[in-house]
Amino acid sequence: MWRLVVGAIGIVFGDIGTSPLYAMKETFIGHHRLPVESFFIYGVVSLVFWTMVMIVTVKYVGFIMRADNNGEGGSMSLLALITRRSGGAGWTASLVMLGVFATALFYGDSVITPAISVLSAVEGLTTVSPGFGPWVLPIATAILVFLFVLQARGTETMGKLFGPIVLVYFATLAVLGVMQIVTRPEVLFALSPHYAAEFFAQRPMLAFLALGSVVLAVTGAEALYADMGHFGRRPISIAWLYLVFPALILNYLGQAALLLNDPSAVSNPFFRMAPDEWRLPLVILATMATVIASQAVISGAFSITQQAIQLGFIPRMRITHTSATTVGQIYIPTVNWTLLVMVLLLVFTFGNSTDLAAAYGIAVTGTMFITACMLGVLMFRVWKFNRILAGILFAAFIIIDGAYLASNMLKVTDGGWFPLLVGIVIFTLLTTWSKGRKLMMERLRESAMPIKVFIQSAANSATRVPGTAVFMTSTPEGVPHALLHNLKHNKVLHERVILLTVKVIDEPYVAEPNRVRLEHLESGFHRMVLCYGFMEEVDVPAALKRIHNCEGEFRMMETSFFLARQTLLPSARPGMMLWREKLFAWMLRNAESAMEFFRLPTNRVVELGSQVEI
Repeated sequence: MWRLVVGAIGIVFGDIGTSPLYAMKETFIGHHRLPVESFFIYGVVSLVFWTMVMIVTVKYVGFIMRADNNGEGGSMSLLALITRRSGGAGWTASLVMLGVFATALFYGDSVITPAISVLSAVEGLTTVSPGFGPWVLPIATAILVFLFVLQARGTETMGKLFGPIVLVYFATLAVLGVMQIVTRPEVLFALSPHYAAEFFAQRPMLAFLALGSVVLAVTGAEALYADMGHFGRRPISIAWLYLVFPALILNYLGQAALLLNDPSAVSNPFFRMAPDEWRLPLVILATMATVIASQAVISGAFSITQQAIQLGFIPRMRITHTSATTVGQIYIPTVNWTLLVMVLLLVFTFGNSTDLAAAYGIAVTGTMFITACMLGVLMFRVWKFNRILAGILFAAFIIIDGAYLASNMLKVTDGGWFPLLVGIVIFTLLTTWSKGRKLMMERLRESAMPIKVFIQSAANSATRVPGTAVFMTSTPEGVPHALLHNLKHNKVLHERVILLTVKVIDEPYVAEPNRVRLEHLESGFHRMVLCYGFMEEVDVPAALKRIHNCEGEFRMMETSFFLARQTLLPSARPGMMLWREKLFAWMLRNAESAMEFFRLPTNRVVELGSQVEI
């Protein structure tokens, strides 16, 4: 248990743990500035504390983390859980769109988190000496490039160091906070909710605007749910309640005490809490913590991409497994280098963490608001909560998350446009691929010959040759186009013909007894469906080797795999707009080969082309 707790501290809480570097500062000197006076300091700290209580402790730890899909969490996993349990209700299509948009916003978050975290840490050098100012961007750029280059080597070895380093970091947060609190112990009264209420009562507009920066204190809360499959609900809950939450609150209280004593420290209160001789080591420790936080969100982007590929929202991509023992350790080159380019563009466009903070909030609050909507559906439709209790909880979460989202929407022109732009582009790509695949399968199904007719007409007349032919097909109906083309051009059939469909279901894992569905047809023909969960790797040869009830064993050197490569012809037929059809055709051309994705032996694969009009 304690090893899991320490591991969770290193991986799950890196993002939310680095929030003290910029959250308090941005509240007072960000795009909506507040006077550095006791009334506002007490109000802000009270808002930060109760935001953590309501959003992280109650919403995520108390409720959302109970919504595990066979132990897995995250927006895609939650979406799969709800759609499976709701029995295909009419409103699920709208819910799917919400879930897909939350995933799209996560990619925006994956770009902003490394940029703002590393920049805010390196900016601490200016508190050591103003002469470091011109070096902030070059140092931050070098750290970011090193971080993304490191991904190809995997994170298993580095991951063992994460827990202890972040443990030291959180202990440092607490110590720095206590050192300042003892100088102004009355700051502890700021934990009372009446200071937040008074802030809204006396200065409602300023309080509303302040929410846009206060929410930065809970960035990374989504990671508690997304990483639940790696550590489990209990270790993450223990780490939050007994270490991370207390350390964060002590640090925010310490920053508040510092501002009460020295309002000029608002330029960088986190680093100004430390004595001069501690400041450089603190910058180094904070930089290490931000690298770890960035590492976690990049790994999260790889994980969510793998889920989206399996669920049919993203084209196949090359996935490299960086660990022989840990399934979740993966590396996706396309995602990695795209993120690096976007992060560097962001760093050089915005230039400092204050301008980036305006862009950060919308991605976070948008995802939280969508998660609250999905939680409402879960409470009413799946868990069957008491309707009054569910209504009260749902209204509370929607009001809180909605207020934070509305406050951040006011910062669209200050940089909030960036995550929205990324979200809209990714959402368009995801929905275009999903819709295009459905249209393509419908067109293939329309032109498919019934398998019984084919067997009766061709099986007895064609020449049969020794061996096994496996024809990969996306639909477990009709005759695969590759089989028709093979017979047309080669005029032979193998003794054993397998019509194989790989199906990814909306559960994370499939038990081995439920892996294979086999239907024996006539004349040596067999229809087979291999089922995988959306967290599993597809390995067709490995699955075939475990099957012994299909006319004997499968020997790879006697088995040929036939794949159909479709060339799409965009047309004016009803389906998608012409530009989306062209976009889908481009995505299909650039998708990873099915041979590599299904792990088929390269010297046993035959590809046959065909044209499909959508």
